[in-house]
Amino acid sequence: MAEKKYAKPTEAELEILQVLWEHGPSTVRFVNEFLNSKREVGYTTTLKVMQIMHEKGLLKRNTDSRTHIYEAIPEREAIQRNLLDNFLDNVFSGSAMQLVVQALGSHKPSAEELGKIKSLIEEIEKQRK
Repeated sequence: MAEKKYAKPTEAELEILQVLWEHGPSTVRFVNEFLNSKREVGYTTTLKVMQIMHEKGLLKRNTDSRTHIYEAIPEREAIQRNLLDNFLDNVFSGSAMQLVVQALGSHKPSAEELGKIKSLIEEIEKQRK
């Protein structure tokens, strides 16, 4: 079964999703205070973005109490895959090899990261046999 494609989140929406993925269902106030710990964001701006995200199907809203609680609908991995697929197609003409070469060439991976990469490659090779 094909994975559901979600609306591509904007940078602001992605920031909000990160907060909800890390902290779970939250109020607008909590999300806004968390965002304000990094940079100044108005409460009404956060509220409006979260309302738009709800309309786009990125958030669900529990209205059982006076204070609405928002929760991310897509899993982090689903959004990561969607964004990566789009990035891979648009920037690297669909070539995973070019992406990996560029990533490893511009970022010096640690020994631990290299070990995980090697293990992943071995696992992929086993699955193809």
